Amino acid sequence: MKALVTFCRWFVGILFIFSGLIKLNDPLGFSYKLDEYFSADVLNLEFLQTLALPMAIFLVIFEVILGIMLLLGFQKKFTIWSLLLMIGFFTFLTFYSAYFDKVTDCGCFGDAIPLVPWESFAKDVILLVMILILFFNMDKWKTAFAKATSSIIILVATIICFIIAYYVLMHLPILDFRAYKVGTDIEVAMQEDPNQKEVYGYDWYYTVDGEEEIITTDGLPPEGRPNYDKVETRVIQEAALPKIHDFAIERDGEDFTQEFLDKEKVAFVMIYDMTKAEEGGMSKLATFISRAQKSGYEVIGLSANSEEQLAPLLKMHDVSIPFYTTDGTQIKTAVRSTPSVMTIKKGVITGKSHWNDFEDLSL
Repeated sequence: MKALVTFCRWFVGILFIFSGLIKLNDPLGFSYKLDEYFSADVLNLEFLQTLALPMAIFLVIFEVILGIMLLLGFQKKFTIWSLLLMIGFFTFLTFYSAYFDKVTDCGCFGDAIPLVPWESFAKDVILLVMILILFFNMDKWKTAFAKATSSIIILVATIICFIIAYYVLMHLPILDFRAYKVGTDIEVAMQEDPNQKEVYGYDWYYTVDGEEEIITTDGLPPEGRPNYDKVETRVIQEAALPKIHDFAIERDGEDFTQEFLDKEKVAFVMIYDMTKAEEGGMSKLATFISRAQKSGYEVIGLSANSEEQLAPLLKMHDVSIPFYTTDGTQIKTAVRSTPSVMTIKKGVITGKSHWNDFEDLSL
Protein backbone atom coordinates (compact mmCIF):
# COMPACT_ATOMS: atom_id res chain seq x y z
CA MET A 1 0.00 0.00 0.00
CA LYS A 2 2.85 2.39 0.80
CA ALA A 3 4.23 1.98 -2.74
CA LEU A 4 0.79 2.71 -4.21
CA VAL A 5 0.41 5.81 -2.04
CA THR A 6 3.87 7.04 -3.08
CA PHE A 7 3.05 6.49 -6.75
CA CYS A 8 -0.30 8.33 -6.44
CA ARG A 9 1.36 11.21 -4.61
CA TRP A 10 4.03 11.74 -7.26
CA PHE A 11 1.66 11.15 -10.18
CA VAL A 12 -0.99 13.58 -8.91
CA GLY A 13 1.55 16.17 -7.79
CA ILE A 14 3.48 16.22 -11.06
CA LEU A 15 0.29 16.19 -13.16
CA PHE A 16 -1.18 19.14 -11.23
CA ILE A 17 2.06 21.12 -11.64
CA PHE A 18 2.26 20.28 -15.35
CA SER A 19 -1.40 21.06 -16.01
CA GLY A 20 -1.18 24.30 -14.04
CA LEU A 21 1.97 25.50 -15.80
CA ILE A 22 0.51 24.73 -19.24
CA LYS A 23 -2.52 26.90 -18.44
CA LEU A 24 -0.36 29.52 -16.68
CA ASN A 25 1.44 29.94 -19.99
CA ASP A 26 -1.89 31.18 -21.41
CA PRO A 27 -4.32 32.20 -18.63
CA LEU A 28 -6.33 34.35 -21.04
CA GLY A 29 -7.02 31.26 -23.15
CA PHE A 30 -8.17 29.37 -20.03
CA SER A 31 -10.41 32.32 -19.12
CA TYR A 32 -12.08 32.00 -22.53
CA LYS A 33 -12.81 28.37 -21.68
CA LEU A 34 -14.30 29.32 -18.28
CA ASP A 35 -16.34 32.03 -19.99
CA GLU A 36 -17.71 29.34 -22.31
CA TYR A 37 -18.65 27.12 -19.34
CA PHE A 38 -20.42 30.04 -17.60
CA SER A 39 -22.38 31.04 -20.72
CA ALA A 40 -26.17 30.75 -20.98
CA ASP A 41 -25.90 27.73 -23.28
CA VAL A 42 -23.84 25.68 -20.81
CA LEU A 43 -24.12 26.33 -17.03
CA ASN A 44 -26.15 29.56 -17.32
CA LEU A 45 -23.92 31.36 -14.78
CA GLU A 46 -23.50 34.52 -16.81
CA PHE A 47 -22.84 36.65 -13.70
CA LEU A 48 -19.50 34.83 -13.39
CA GLN A 49 -18.35 35.64 -16.94
CA THR A 50 -16.88 39.00 -15.88
CA LEU A 51 -14.78 37.12 -13.31
CA ALA A 52 -13.47 34.53 -15.78
CA LEU A 53 -9.94 35.99 -16.05
CA PRO A 54 -9.23 36.50 -12.31
CA MET A 55 -10.72 33.06 -11.64
CA ALA A 56 -8.51 31.54 -14.35
CA ILE A 57 -5.37 33.14 -12.88
CA PHE A 58 -6.26 32.00 -9.35
CA LEU A 59 -7.12 28.44 -10.40
CA VAL A 60 -3.98 27.81 -12.47
CA ILE A 61 -1.63 29.22 -9.82
CA PHE A 62 -3.47 27.32 -7.07
CA GLU A 63 -3.19 24.15 -9.18
CA VAL A 64 0.60 24.52 -9.44
CA ILE A 65 0.97 25.32 -5.73
CA LEU A 66 -1.19 22.37 -4.66
CA GLY A 67 0.97 20.05 -6.75
CA ILE A 68 4.11 21.38 -5.07
CA MET A 69 2.53 21.18 -1.61
CA LEU A 70 1.56 17.55 -2.24
CA LEU A 71 5.11 16.62 -3.25
CA LEU A 72 6.50 18.44 -0.21
CA GLY A 73 3.95 16.86 2.12
CA PHE A 74 3.17 20.37 3.36
CA GLN A 75 -0.10 21.16 5.21
CA LYS A 76 -1.52 17.71 4.50
CA LYS A 77 -5.16 18.29 5.45
CA PHE A 78 -5.43 21.60 3.63
CA THR A 79 -3.69 20.16 0.57
CA ILE A 80 -5.75 16.99 0.31
CA TRP A 81 -9.09 18.75 0.91
CA SER A 82 -8.19 21.40 -1.65
CA LEU A 83 -7.24 18.71 -4.17
CA LEU A 84 -10.55 16.93 -3.56
CA LEU A 85 -12.58 20.12 -4.00
CA MET A 86 -10.70 21.11 -7.15
CA ILE A 87 -10.89 17.69 -8.80
CA GLY A 88 -14.55 17.44 -7.79
CA PHE A 89 -15.24 20.78 -9.48
CA PHE A 90 -13.42 19.79 -12.67
CA THR A 91 -14.98 16.29 -12.72
CA PHE A 92 -18.43 17.87 -12.62
CA LEU A 93 -17.54 20.30 -15.44
CA THR A 94 -16.09 17.62 -17.69
CA PHE A 95 -18.99 15.21 -17.07
CA TYR A 96 -21.55 17.94 -17.74
CA SER A 97 -19.86 19.05 -20.96
CA ALA A 98 -19.41 15.44 -22.12
CA TYR A 99 -22.88 14.16 -21.25
CA PHE A 100 -24.73 17.17 -22.64
CA ASP A 101 -22.21 17.74 -25.45
CA LYS A 102 -21.74 21.39 -24.46
CA VAL A 103 -17.99 22.10 -24.64
CA THR A 104 -15.77 20.31 -27.16
CA ASP A 105 -12.48 20.76 -25.26
CA CYS A 106 -12.19 21.22 -21.50
CA GLY A 107 -8.92 23.15 -21.73
CA CYS A 108 -7.37 20.92 -19.02
CA PHE A 109 -3.96 21.12 -20.71
CA GLY A 110 -4.58 24.31 -22.67
CA ASP A 111 -3.90 24.03 -26.39
CA ALA A 112 -0.86 21.80 -25.79
CA ILE A 113 -2.84 18.54 -25.34
CA PRO A 114 -6.46 18.92 -26.50
CA LEU A 115 -8.81 16.34 -24.98
CA VAL A 116 -12.37 15.53 -25.99
CA PRO A 117 -14.92 15.75 -23.11
CA TRP A 118 -15.11 12.03 -22.31
CA GLU A 119 -11.29 11.77 -22.28
CA SER A 120 -11.19 14.70 -19.86
CA PHE A 121 -13.83 13.10 -17.65
CA ALA A 122 -11.96 9.76 -17.59
CA LYS A 123 -8.75 11.58 -16.65
CA ASP A 124 -10.53 13.38 -13.79
CA VAL A 125 -12.10 10.15 -12.49
CA ILE A 126 -8.66 8.50 -12.35
CA LEU A 127 -7.26 11.52 -10.50
CA LEU A 128 -10.22 11.49 -8.11
CA VAL A 129 -9.56 7.83 -7.24
CA MET A 130 -5.85 8.55 -6.65
CA ILE A 131 -6.62 11.57 -4.47
CA LEU A 132 -9.07 9.47 -2.42
CA ILE A 133 -6.31 6.88 -1.90
CA LEU A 134 -4.08 9.69 -0.62
CA PHE A 135 -6.93 11.05 1.54
CA PHE A 136 -7.41 7.75 3.37
CA ASN A 137 -3.66 7.15 3.74
CA MET A 138 -2.30 10.53 4.85
CA ASP A 139 -0.26 8.83 7.57
CA LYS A 140 1.76 7.04 4.88
CA TRP A 141 3.17 10.15 3.15
CA LYS A 142 5.82 12.14 4.95
CA THR A 143 6.94 15.75 4.78
CA ALA A 144 10.03 16.40 2.66
CA PHE A 145 11.40 19.42 4.55
CA ALA A 146 10.96 21.35 7.75
CA LYS A 147 7.87 23.59 7.89
CA ALA A 148 9.90 26.80 7.50
CA THR A 149 11.75 25.50 4.44
CA SER A 150 8.53 24.28 2.79
CA SER A 151 6.89 27.65 3.50
CA ILE A 152 9.72 29.48 1.75
CA ILE A 153 9.52 27.13 -1.26
CA ILE A 154 5.76 27.70 -1.53
CA LEU A 155 6.17 31.48 -1.21
CA VAL A 156 8.87 31.64 -3.89
CA ALA A 157 6.84 29.39 -6.22
CA THR A 158 3.75 31.57 -5.76
CA ILE A 159 5.68 34.77 -6.55
CA ILE A 160 7.21 33.18 -9.67
CA CYS A 161 3.74 32.07 -10.83
CA PHE A 162 2.35 35.59 -10.46
CA ILE A 163 5.33 37.02 -12.37
CA ILE A 164 4.72 34.53 -15.22
CA ALA A 165 1.00 35.34 -15.25
CA TYR A 166 1.69 39.08 -15.44
CA TYR A 167 4.28 38.65 -18.20
CA VAL A 168 2.11 36.53 -20.51
CA LEU A 169 -0.89 38.82 -20.02
CA MET A 170 1.16 41.91 -20.83
CA HIS A 171 2.87 40.27 -23.83
CA LEU A 172 2.02 36.87 -25.36
CA PRO A 173 2.24 33.24 -24.15
CA ILE A 174 5.87 32.12 -23.74
CA LEU A 175 5.11 28.90 -25.69
CA ASP A 176 2.60 29.01 -28.52
CA PHE A 177 0.65 25.75 -28.89
CA ARG A 178 -2.15 27.22 -31.01
CA ALA A 179 -2.92 26.62 -34.66
CA TYR A 180 -1.86 30.18 -35.50
CA LYS A 181 1.73 29.95 -34.27
CA VAL A 182 4.48 31.66 -36.25
CA GLY A 183 5.55 29.57 -39.25
CA THR A 184 2.06 28.16 -39.91
CA ASP A 185 0.84 28.14 -43.51
CA ILE A 186 -2.79 29.18 -43.01
CA GLU A 187 -3.97 27.70 -46.31
CA VAL A 188 -2.45 24.29 -45.50
CA ALA A 189 -3.81 24.39 -41.94
CA MET A 190 -7.32 24.99 -43.33
CA GLN A 191 -7.26 21.73 -45.27
CA GLU A 192 -8.81 18.55 -43.88
CA ASP A 193 -6.52 15.70 -42.84
CA PRO A 194 -6.95 12.99 -45.53
CA ASN A 195 -6.09 10.35 -42.92
CA GLN A 196 -8.98 11.36 -40.61
CA LYS A 197 -11.97 11.51 -42.91
CA GLU A 198 -15.50 10.74 -41.83
CA VAL A 199 -16.16 6.98 -41.71
CA TYR A 200 -19.64 5.55 -42.27
CA GLY A 201 -21.07 2.22 -41.22
CA TYR A 202 -23.94 0.50 -43.04
CA ASP A 203 -26.26 -1.58 -40.84
CA TRP A 204 -28.01 -4.33 -42.81
CA TYR A 205 -31.12 -5.74 -41.13
CA TYR A 206 -32.21 -9.36 -41.64
CA THR A 207 -34.89 -11.55 -40.14
CA VAL A 208 -33.52 -14.98 -39.21
CA ASP A 209 -35.89 -17.51 -37.59
CA GLY A 210 -38.12 -14.67 -36.44
CA GLU A 211 -35.22 -12.79 -34.83
CA GLU A 212 -33.70 -9.56 -36.06
CA GLU A 213 -30.03 -9.75 -37.07
CA ILE A 214 -27.88 -6.73 -37.89
CA ILE A 215 -24.64 -6.94 -39.88
CA THR A 216 -22.49 -3.85 -40.30
CA THR A 217 -20.27 -3.28 -43.35
CA ASP A 218 -18.41 -0.35 -44.86
CA GLY A 219 -20.58 -0.23 -47.96
CA LEU A 220 -21.95 -3.21 -49.86
CA PRO A 221 -24.32 -5.76 -48.25
CA PRO A 222 -22.77 -8.87 -46.69
CA GLU A 223 -21.56 -11.32 -49.32
CA GLY A 224 -24.14 -13.91 -50.24
CA ARG A 225 -26.95 -12.21 -48.32
CA PRO A 226 -28.74 -9.85 -50.71
CA ASN A 227 -32.23 -10.26 -49.23
CA TYR A 228 -32.15 -7.75 -46.38
CA ASP A 229 -35.13 -6.00 -44.74
CA LYS A 230 -33.60 -2.52 -44.63
CA VAL A 231 -30.29 -0.67 -44.39
CA GLU A 232 -29.36 2.29 -42.20
CA THR A 233 -26.27 4.50 -42.42
CA ARG A 234 -24.49 5.95 -39.40
CA VAL A 235 -21.26 7.82 -38.71
CA ILE A 236 -18.69 5.56 -37.02
CA GLN A 237 -15.87 8.10 -36.92
CA GLU A 238 -16.24 11.86 -37.20
CA ALA A 239 -13.91 13.66 -39.57
CA ALA A 240 -11.18 15.64 -37.80
CA LEU A 241 -11.61 19.38 -38.14
CA PRO A 242 -8.77 21.22 -39.89
CA LYS A 243 -6.31 22.87 -37.49
CA ILE A 244 -7.68 26.22 -38.65
CA HIS A 245 -11.38 26.36 -39.42
CA ASP A 246 -13.98 29.13 -39.64
CA PHE A 247 -11.25 31.56 -40.73
CA ALA A 248 -12.50 33.85 -43.49
CA ILE A 249 -11.90 37.43 -44.56
CA GLU A 250 -15.18 38.90 -45.76
CA ARG A 251 -16.60 42.29 -46.67
CA ASP A 252 -20.05 43.20 -47.95
CA GLY A 253 -20.83 39.51 -48.40
CA GLU A 254 -17.76 38.85 -50.55
CA ASP A 255 -14.95 36.46 -49.56
CA PHE A 256 -11.41 37.87 -49.83
CA THR A 257 -9.59 35.10 -47.91
CA GLN A 258 -7.63 33.60 -50.80
CA GLU A 259 -6.78 37.02 -52.21
CA PHE A 260 -5.01 38.09 -49.02
CA LEU A 261 -3.36 34.72 -48.46
CA ASP A 262 -1.76 35.06 -51.89
CA LYS A 263 -0.34 38.54 -51.25
CA GLU A 264 3.39 39.09 -50.64
CA LYS A 265 3.13 40.91 -47.30
CA VAL A 266 0.03 41.62 -45.24
CA ALA A 267 -0.37 42.92 -41.69
CA PHE A 268 -3.65 42.15 -39.95
CA VAL A 269 -4.76 44.58 -37.25
CA MET A 270 -7.08 42.42 -35.14
CA ILE A 271 -9.90 43.60 -32.85
CA TYR A 272 -12.09 40.64 -32.00
CA ASP A 273 -14.51 42.70 -29.88
CA MET A 274 -14.53 46.50 -29.94
CA THR A 275 -15.90 46.65 -26.38
CA LYS A 276 -12.75 44.88 -25.14
CA ALA A 277 -10.22 46.97 -27.10
CA GLU A 278 -7.52 48.36 -24.78
CA GLU A 279 -7.08 52.14 -24.89
CA GLY A 280 -3.30 51.80 -24.68
CA GLY A 281 -3.25 49.54 -27.71
CA MET A 282 -5.64 51.62 -29.80
CA SER A 283 -3.46 54.69 -29.26
CA LYS A 284 -0.48 52.83 -30.77
CA LEU A 285 -2.21 51.60 -33.92
CA ALA A 286 -1.75 54.67 -36.14
CA THR A 287 2.02 54.66 -35.54
CA PHE A 288 2.31 50.92 -36.22
CA ILE A 289 0.20 51.12 -39.39
CA SER A 290 2.42 53.90 -40.76
CA ARG A 291 5.58 51.88 -39.99
CA ALA A 292 4.16 48.73 -41.59
CA GLN A 293 3.07 50.52 -44.75
CA LYS A 294 6.50 52.09 -45.13
CA SER A 295 7.94 48.56 -44.88
CA GLY A 296 5.85 47.41 -47.83
CA TYR A 297 2.95 45.77 -45.99
CA GLU A 298 -0.67 46.04 -47.00
CA VAL A 299 -2.46 46.69 -43.72
CA ILE A 300 -6.07 45.69 -43.15
CA GLY A 301 -8.23 45.21 -40.08
CA LEU A 302 -10.01 42.04 -38.96
CA SER A 303 -12.89 42.14 -36.51
CA ALA A 304 -16.07 40.36 -35.54
CA ASN A 305 -17.70 43.81 -35.47
CA SER A 306 -18.89 45.51 -38.64
CA GLU A 307 -17.00 48.47 -40.09
CA GLU A 308 -19.95 50.70 -39.20
CA GLN A 309 -19.80 49.63 -35.55
CA LEU A 310 -16.03 50.19 -35.46
CA ALA A 311 -16.13 53.59 -37.16
CA PRO A 312 -16.36 55.79 -34.01
CA LEU A 313 -13.53 53.89 -32.28
CA LEU A 314 -11.28 54.01 -35.35
CA LYS A 315 -11.95 57.72 -35.92
CA MET A 316 -11.12 58.51 -32.30
CA HIS A 317 -7.67 56.93 -32.73
CA ASP A 318 -7.01 58.13 -36.29
CA VAL A 319 -7.03 54.60 -37.74
CA SER A 320 -7.86 54.71 -41.45
CA ILE A 321 -7.51 51.19 -42.85
CA PRO A 322 -10.27 49.00 -44.33
CA PHE A 323 -11.77 46.49 -41.91
CA TYR A 324 -13.01 43.04 -42.89
CA THR A 325 -15.24 40.65 -40.97
CA THR A 326 -13.73 37.50 -39.42
CA ASP A 327 -15.02 35.03 -36.83
CA GLY A 328 -14.29 36.45 -33.37
CA THR A 329 -13.18 33.12 -31.93
CA GLN A 330 -10.55 32.77 -34.65
CA ILE A 331 -9.22 36.28 -33.94
CA LYS A 332 -8.89 35.84 -30.18
CA THR A 333 -7.37 32.40 -30.73
CA ALA A 334 -4.75 33.75 -33.12
CA VAL A 335 -3.34 36.44 -30.81
CA ARG A 336 -4.17 36.93 -27.12
CA SER A 337 -4.48 40.70 -27.24
CA THR A 338 -7.05 43.31 -28.29
CA PRO A 339 -5.93 45.02 -30.41
CA SER A 340 -3.20 42.79 -31.81
CA VAL A 341 -1.20 42.36 -35.01
CA MET A 342 -0.41 39.30 -37.12
CA THR A 343 1.80 39.48 -40.20
CA ILE A 344 1.80 36.99 -43.07
CA LYS A 345 3.86 36.43 -46.20
CA LYS A 346 2.01 34.52 -48.92
CA GLY A 347 -0.23 32.97 -46.27
CA VAL A 348 2.55 31.96 -43.86
CA ILE A 349 2.42 33.60 -40.43
CA THR A 350 5.67 35.54 -39.95
CA GLY A 351 4.96 37.48 -36.77
CA LYS A 352 2.46 38.21 -34.00
CA SER A 353 2.37 40.98 -31.46
CA HIS A 354 0.56 42.02 -28.30
CA TRP A 355 -0.27 45.73 -28.39
CA ASN A 356 2.37 46.32 -25.72
CA ASP A 357 5.01 45.20 -28.23
CA PHE A 358 3.90 46.85 -31.49
CA GLU A 359 7.11 48.86 -31.69
CA ASP A 360 9.24 45.73 -31.26
CA LEU A 361 7.57 43.64 -33.98
CA SER A 362 10.12 42.98 -36.70
CA LEU A 363 8.95 44.05 -40.15
